[in-house]
Amino acid sequence: MGAGARLAVLAGTDQGITESEIFRLGLLHAVAELDGLGGAVHLRGPLSALRLVVSIGLPPALVRSWDIVDQDGSTVPAHALGQGRAMWVPVPSGDSPGPSAGTWPGEGLASVPLFRGERAIGAITVLSGSEGEPTGEQWEFLRAVAAWTEERISDAPLPAPAPVPEESAGRHLRQALRDVPIGTWEWNIRTGELLWEGHETAVHGEVPEDYEPRAEAWMKAVHPDDLPATLAAAERAVRDGVPYVAEYRERRPDGSYGWTQGRGWVMYGDDGEPSRMVGVAWDSSESRTAQDALGRALRHMSDGFALVDDDWRIVFVNLEAERALGASQKELFGRVLWDLPVVRAVPDLEARCREAAAGASPVGLDVRMAAGRTHHLRLVPGPDGLTLYLTDVTERRRREAEQAAADRSAAERSARIAELTEALAKARTSRDVVDVVARRVLPAFGATGLAVAVMEGNRAQVVGTVGYPEALLDAIRGRQVMAGEPVGDVLLTGVPSFFSSAQDYARRYPSLEERPRLAGKQAWAFLPLTVSGRTFGVCTVSFDQPRRLVREERTLLITISALVAHALERARLYDAEHTRAQELQRGLLPRRLPEVSACTAAARFLPAGQGMDVGGDWYDVIPLSAGRVALVVGDVMGHGLPEAATMGRLRTAVATLADLELPPDEVMTHLNDIVGGLGEDSFATCLYAVYDPTAGTCAITRAGHPPPAVVEPDGRVYFLGRLDPDPPLGVAQPPFETVELTLPDDSLLVLYTDGLVESAHREVDRGMDELKQLLRTTDHAELEALCDALTARLLPDEQRANSDDAALLAVRVHALAPDLMASWQLSEEPRAAGQARRHIREQLQSWDLDDLSTTTELIGSELVGNVVRHAKGPVLLRLLRSTSLICEVSDGSLTTPRIRHAAETDEGGRGLQLVAALSQRWGTRYTAAGKCIWTEQTLSGPTNGHPWGSMDQLLAAEL
Repeated sequence: MGAGARLAVLAGTDQGITESEIFRLGLLHAVAELDGLGGAVHLRGPLSALRLVVSIGLPPALVRSWDIVDQDGSTVPAHALGQGRAMWVPVPSGDSPGPSAGTWPGEGLASVPLFRGERAIGAITVLSGSEGEPTGEQWEFLRAVAAWTEERISDAPLPAPAPVPEESAGRHLRQALRDVPIGTWEWNIRTGELLWEGHETAVHGEVPEDYEPRAEAWMKAVHPDDLPATLAAAERAVRDGVPYVAEYRERRPDGSYGWTQGRGWVMYGDDGEPSRMVGVAWDSSESRTAQDALGRALRHMSDGFALVDDDWRIVFVNLEAERALGASQKELFGRVLWDLPVVRAVPDLEARCREAAAGASPVGLDVRMAAGRTHHLRLVPGPDGLTLYLTDVTERRRREAEQAAADRSAAERSARIAELTEALAKARTSRDVVDVVARRVLPAFGATGLAVAVMEGNRAQVVGTVGYPEALLDAIRGRQVMAGEPVGDVLLTGVPSFFSSAQDYARRYPSLEERPRLAGKQAWAFLPLTVSGRTFGVCTVSFDQPRRLVREERTLLITISALVAHALERARLYDAEHTRAQELQRGLLPRRLPEVSACTAAARFLPAGQGMDVGGDWYDVIPLSAGRVALVVGDVMGHGLPEAATMGRLRTAVATLADLELPPDEVMTHLNDIVGGLGEDSFATCLYAVYDPTAGTCAITRAGHPPPAVVEPDGRVYFLGRLDPDPPLGVAQPPFETVELTLPDDSLLVLYTDGLVESAHREVDRGMDELKQLLRTTDHAELEALCDALTARLLPDEQRANSDDAALLAVRVHALAPDLMASWQLSEEPRAAGQARRHIREQLQSWDLDDLSTTTELIGSELVGNVVRHAKGPVLLRLLRSTSLICEVSDGSLTTPRIRHAAETDEGGRGLQLVAALSQRWGTRYTAAGKCIWTEQTLSGPTNGHPWGSMDQLLAAEL
């Protein structure tokens, strides 16, 4: 705080404060501004003396010499008062006050006078701790403080006397003089004459006739034990010029002794030498009696009590303090506190005591003054030293420590139970419950083994274990539960069992004494798992070493077992639902993808991290005619059994529509009608693609679904179609847009649902960017490994809890080589059948498929004959060789041929029956110019793949 701020604080002081408060406040800021050690304020007194009115920071030993100061003397306050200006005297200095300049600490004394009008009335003096005389700014601040003090004391109120009725004022004054016997005395130092006024009569009664008014006569009346100290005080006052203060026992006229207290001041002659001492004396017997009673009370009080003076010397100790300090009062009296070994052994005690004395505020701390004992030490600073209170708090601290330990233990138990409860609430499966118990319960008790078993019928099924050998688990897994073994007894009774050692276990179950050795455990807690009064399982906590669980630990374990029981019962219900959901999911999704020549495919389905792990995402690969393949990925919005059922219906519908060889946009239109008929809350997204290996083209139609990713053989990666999806099925408005692109051979087509690229942690745009980057950097050679890498990076385990279902279908397309395809345009005349047989025979011969020539010629001629007879041209014949032999006949008619049963008298109607019998499968599909009838034949087996035997056998049967 700067000087300006200090003056502002003084200026803001309330009006009307007392004179002593004014002096103390001004002196406080003066000492602080000069970095002083202390200070004093003197005012003019009676005769030619200055009296001390306020002091700060000065010990009594120094202040005592300034109680009364001769205003004509050589002290700094007297010089400032006499000359009416500021004074600076370095210390030590011959002009410094006190008996010896060397006893004053600090660097010097700075003093400024106080005035009332033109007359100097006193001085403010500061004992400086800084080297050198105060600066000009500091002198200005001292003068400003003096001016503020002069202004305020002129307005300070006089102390109001206690109200006394006017008529009784004289009576009260006389009564006070009678109640407090007091007299004055004067001692001529040079002659030894001692004159009394009023005291001897008041204190001693009538003065004896033989009494001589000399110091020697007075000395004879003083108790011999008190005389040395009393004379020493007088000699010190004469020698050092300090006030004389003494209390002594004095003989009364009746021979008894009473206490007298005297106070005096030395007066000096013209030669500057002490000439006389004047003072007052009064009877202090009553106060001394009270002090003695207080001293006896302090002496025998239960707490330790000690007093030290300004020099930290012991002046009083009671019995309890003697015991704590390890010495008697006689041995301790006058010794410096820090010299005592028991005090030196307490760390930082001296620093704390000095801090308390300097801060003028009580300080308390716990110390060990004796081995095994704790004392609370309270340091209370006083005007003449320091008071020390010692209280033995050993038992109290022990009880507090025990209570604190109990509170901490209770808090830890509560926190442990709360954490366990929270963790169990998040556990979904039975395995999750076991993991939570293993992670949070076993370390807390120092346990190493855990086994959780539940009743299934009358047999125990192990839900999960930790720390047990597998051989032991195999021996007990699925065993019938019976009495006479720990698990059976706990299941049947619902009462926990505790074994502190293997011997304890063997005494209870002698027939199972080998089990501890097999298990490698030495102590156990078998805890029942009970819900609604029904015990359905046992939780076993075991230890590697013998362990006796105390009552609190057993209670805590029983409480924990109740929490585990409820969590496990809930988890078992979830497990059952989860199992049913998985079975449903497996039934709704393809068990395995079909093997087709047009592509190689791999797929993944990742259920959501929450709920029953069943949803509406699906994928499919559907073989079509002419080696083509349909690729499907869809997502029914929502999660649960109804959505899964809707997904199953849509997957079946897609398979049916694909079998009808409908184009992608018509398939999507039919799906939209199906979803729209399920209700207003039913929505689904879908992507339907048809890849034709003969042309290397892929036609794709989407309804609200994210676009597929295409990876070309040269490494180029892009998404096909717009990123903003069309409306989903159920709200879409046909017709649907079909995008057709040409895919280079060995291109990779990646189809997925939004759950793969979108989650609570990631926006869909960012997810698609990550997918694109992964497809650029991940090896595509193995599609199964690619699917694993994509799902692991895009949906790590820690993010699965907040994710949706995700389906992924990765397809590598394989174009059909040109030398495996052959096509011819035939005439529209009957001879076209012969042309067809010739082309077929020649082409199969070039493909080394002569064994299929007769069958294929018959199929081809029959199909071409039907076209010539019932349809219209142009007529096209095409042969495709892949994993099977495909024969196609196209025409310009939209009439679909159907097999019919011909009567015995019919000449026709058996052609399609013959085609169906000779081929593995056959069908019709519509084209842009009409229709196409196709057949497939397998390329292996002695019977050419048809179930009716060889061609000769077939013709014989037909004839």
